[in-house]
Amino acid sequence: MIFNAFLENIAPYNAGRPVDEVVRDFGVLPEDIIRLASNENPYGCSQKVIESIKKYAKNISLYPDDSMGKLKELLAKTYGLSAQNFIIGAGSDQIIEFCLRIKCNASSRVLMAKTTFAMYEIYAKQTGAKIIKTSGKLHDLKEFEESYKEHGADVIFLCLPNNPLGECLDFVEVYEFLTSIDHKTLVVLDGAYQEYAAFKDKNKSIDCKKLVLDFSNVIVLKTFSKAYGLGGLRIGYGIAQDDLIAKLHKIRPPFNVGSLSLEAAYWALKDEEFIQKSVEDNFTFMRDYEDFAHSHQMDFIPSYANFITLFCDNKTLNSTEICEKLLQKGVLVRDLVSYGLNALRITIGTKEQNLKVFSLLQANLS
Repeated sequence: MIFNAFLENIAPYNAGRPVDEVVRDFGVLPEDIIRLASNENPYGCSQKVIESIKKYAKNISLYPDDSMGKLKELLAKTYGLSAQNFIIGAGSDQIIEFCLRIKCNASSRVLMAKTTFAMYEIYAKQTGAKIIKTSGKLHDLKEFEESYKEHGADVIFLCLPNNPLGECLDFVEVYEFLTSIDHKTLVVLDGAYQEYAAFKDKNKSIDCKKLVLDFSNVIVLKTFSKAYGLGGLRIGYGIAQDDLIAKLHKIRPPFNVGSLSLEAAYWALKDEEFIQKSVEDNFTFMRDYEDFAHSHQMDFIPSYANFITLFCDNKTLNSTEICEKLLQKGVLVRDLVSYGLNALRITIGTKEQNLKVFSLLQANLS
């Protein structure tokens, strides 16, 4: 059988070891598993979400409202925009795919950071587009500008904060960068972790309303999978001028987001107190990881997200071996070897979860 040639150059996304396998292979009890590999909210989701799903479950035999009007109206109120400025997707990943499909083909170029979210490249390659990456490890807008001038781009991705490293550009410098980009180039600002960045430093906060008013070629992506704790329901959204949103809707399949996901997202967005507490605790406990890194001579990147990246180079350690040893004890963290880094990305967990991580790391670093 003959398949599309682009498949030869695509490595599937690695979501990590399934929990069931860890339980089976290492004899760890399911309740003792600590998931700190996928940047989920360790506190789960708002109780208001749980209650709403219980009430709404009787309607699951019916197709969802394809207009998604209830959630869009709340988003519009939240951002001071119109419902026409939003598109809802099965996770923000789906909207990444939509963005590339409306812009790219085999003659296109897509510009991104050297180390960033893997799905940008995977989806771009599915269109046949050529991938252009900056040379440095972190987001550097001067490198983006130089690459853009040299190669051009049909789509540019900026991850704010960046996954998997955690650094984040200031909004002022991002805005200035956008003014230098031709309006024919689509710029995707991925704000999956913006709730965390905006809390830690207001200078990192993306002003979505200003971008929508000023740029026809910019879309901001957000998700309910991280701070809102709805990873299992797969729902995210994009914010842009209505003309761009209308183009994305041309390729959106009908009923692409389920009823329970829409209902959960609505109530998650309304519970600001839950988000505030989750984000506060995240940075309280992140300081413990920073202290641990300092005391064990491990380099790290100051993070504006809900995870921290610890480098193993200074200790002549192997990140893959450490991840495997933690896995055997039921602790799942992310090995960044696939990015060419000898590093661990660890989601900031609860106090009890973090203490177990420190204990296991201590045993493997000494």
